Amino acid sequence: GSRAAQSRGKDAPFLSSFPSFFYISLYLSLYIEFQSRYPKRPSQRNTKYLPPNSPAQLRISSVSLPPSLHRPAEIMGNYRMCGCFVRKFSVIESGPPPDIADAFRKYTGGAPVMFPDQLRLFLAEHQGADDGTAGKIFAAILQKRHHLFSRHSLTLDDFYRYLFSPDLNPPTIADQVYQDMTKPLSHYFIYTGHNSYLTGNQLNSDCSDIPIIKALKRGVRVIELDIWPNSDKDEIHVLHGRTLTTPVEVLTCLRSIKEYAFVASPYPVIITLEDHLTTQLQAKVAQMIKDTFGEMLYCPDAECLEEFPSPEDLKYRIIISTKPPTEYLMGKSSTRKRSKSQKDKDSDDEIWGREAAGEGGSKQSSGKGSKSDWSSFDKDEGDGEGGIQEEDEEKTAPQYRHLIAIHAGKLKGGIDNMLSIEENKVRRLSMSEQELEAAAKTHGTALVSICRFTQKNLLRVYPKGTRLTSSNYNPFIGWMHGAQMVAFNMQGYDKHLWTMQGMFRANGGCGYVKKPDFLLEVGPNNQVFDPSLAQQVKTILKGKLYLGEGWLLDFRHTHFDLCSPPDFFVKVGIEGVPADKAKQITNVIDDDWQPIWNEEFQFELRVPELAVLRIEVHDNDLGGNHGFAGQTYLPISELRTGIRAVPLHDRRGNKYKHTRLLMEFEFA
Repeated sequence: GSRAAQSRGKDAPFLSSFPSFFYISLYLSLYIEFQSRYPKRPSQRNTKYLPPNSPAQLRISSVSLPPSLHRPAEIMGNYRMCGCFVRKFSVIESGPPPDIADAFRKYTGGAPVMFPDQLRLFLAEHQGADDGTAGKIFAAILQKRHHLFSRHSLTLDDFYRYLFSPDLNPPTIADQVYQDMTKPLSHYFIYTGHNSYLTGNQLNSDCSDIPIIKALKRGVRVIELDIWPNSDKDEIHVLHGRTLTTPVEVLTCLRSIKEYAFVASPYPVIITLEDHLTTQLQAKVAQMIKDTFGEMLYCPDAECLEEFPSPEDLKYRIIISTKPPTEYLMGKSSTRKRSKSQKDKDSDDEIWGREAAGEGGSKQSSGKGSKSDWSSFDKDEGDGEGGIQEEDEEKTAPQYRHLIAIHAGKLKGGIDNMLSIEENKVRRLSMSEQELEAAAKTHGTALVSICRFTQKNLLRVYPKGTRLTSSNYNPFIGWMHGAQMVAFNMQGYDKHLWTMQGMFRANGGCGYVKKPDFLLEVGPNNQVFDPSLAQQVKTILKGKLYLGEGWLLDFRHTHFDLCSPPDFFVKVGIEGVPADKAKQITNVIDDDWQPIWNEEFQFELRVPELAVLRIEVHDNDLGGNHGFAGQTYLPISELRTGIRAVPLHDRRGNKYKHTRLLMEFEFA
């Protein structure tokens, strides 16, 4: 008895842990048995059910104990469970979809190889490309696929890999400027940044020239700088005024603009200055600008332009746009004359600039275009909010005035007067997103005034002051009314910024996109384009999403799920005028790094000239917190028909090296 007790004492630690160990082993054994007997069916509608023993079926193949007998999971497809079990998933490369195999057989006459003439016929009939590039494409495929051997024909796999190559088979037209660039600046949408120097939020992030450099490399053509005096009033800083943002020297920003202005595009860069300087500092910054840019600086002979030059005429030029000092002084004087009640009304918004009636309990705009709704414009140009001293006009800096090529200002009175067109003068006007929306809702004279104003002058739309996190708004608020400069926070990564990036992929990514003709015309009865009215369907975009690949090479194998491969689904939709907005969502493909959807989509388009195709891939999460797996937004006006390789981008808009989708597009 004593020996038995001693034995039980020795084995007590083992016996106490045995039940837990036993139940874990039993649970895993039952789980594996269940998976082998009842494998999960694929979620797509057009995919065959694969039996458990099929090599293409993605499933658990083995579980083993103990972990010390196995190497760490280095191969993509191995996943650890409970810290000691390894789930192994086989990853089988998908072959050509049936539609591609059928097209190959059709144009080869059933032969196993394709020759240049057959590829040329396929490109002309199926891809809508008859530009004589078949020979170059054929040679490029052979060079890429068979560079070590001499071949004169393509196999089915060569043909499939060509169609899945974004370099050889991109989804949009050639990456080059093709639009007429000889029209005035007011005839183009211009890639525009807001508070271009901020690295993060609008309240306490750092100011730097790095965001400016990144924006210019992406093709942004309008850079905004808020210039303020330092505490000693002897130097000039760039910062978001009346906030906790840390400043950066204005000269640092100017030098970075000069160095990177034309890396992505040869067309002009416009610097919009929100000026809060004294007269002496205006003269100082004027000298900095002249010394930095020299011959690159565009300074017209006339004080006011009668018509804007064209982007072609202004290649490799830097343009300064701000409010002339005299108008600043007038704005300061008028501000001081405001009644106390008006000051009290504005006090909560002065940190961010006065805007139209705001959110969160403040009085909403009635949409009737009353004077009170339009009492404050040009928040970003100061409008009396800056540090301008009340001095005589003769004491302002003439050299500073001479640098201003695009004058920014406003006229007193209601919305119609503010948007009035002057015969011998063009200018730029700024409105917040709220103000523009309120004006557009009035339809009538305000809507006509906006469209006619933007046919000759420049309209800049900026985010409302409550967007403290640097979020953005729907850019079509501005575009569908002809606004050229829809200013965005380039650090606010969301679907609105992706839409902006998609729109300016057009025209070779040069930062200037020609406005549709209907935004430049006025009808015989003074009618203009009204996006809120019912429009006839101009075309129908039909498409098919085949499959995707590349995530295994661009992501860690545990990026989406620690215990299994991702469960991908795709959102396909249209961003544009309200009548065109639509979205479709595919089925979820469970546990597959190379998902096959084979799903079709269709969208009716009433204003295709302003439409952007939205494509986003997500990893399904039962809790609704879906993981991001790539996105791309493509201008409908430049979408190529046929079977195309669609590269995906990360949240910041950087293109993944390998991740892509295979899709087909057709316009009916």
